[in-house]
Amino acid sequence: MKNIGYLAQDISILHRQYYKDTREEFNKINLNPTAACILLAVSDYENISQNQVARSLVIDKGLATREINKMEKLNYLTKTAGAGKTKVLGLTTEGKKVVETVQKIRSQWWEDRFAASGITPDSPLVSSIEAVVSTVVGPIQ
Repeated sequence: MKNIGYLAQDISILHRQYYKDTREEFNKINLNPTAACILLAVSDYENISQNQVARSLVIDKGLATREINKMEKLNYLTKTAGAGKTKVLGLTTEGKKVVETVQKIRSQWWEDRFAASGITPDSPLVSSIEAVVSTVVGPIQ
């Protein structure tokens, strides 16, 4: 049995494979997997700011800004002024439709992986990973 130190490597392998396997489907809706994650974050949290998106996904603020600007041009997102320099993000009607597609792509990929491995979605593994992630990103305000 490998020690726990390999967990990061194993998660990274899954991450890269997810991107590789879903790239074509995301291209059809003019997104990449990172942009798709941003859309999901905006969908999950009302009045989320650009900075909160970057923090919650542990991505560079510049990358978040570039992807958000692309999605605004695609009419998936809106940006409105918040407190100070804060930009609050929202989904357009088109963005809401795309979020449904993104959720289907993501869910199907995980369902396929779980089915192939014999792991069920209610496995303690899932809640354990969610718990570790919450210690990294903290709550979204």
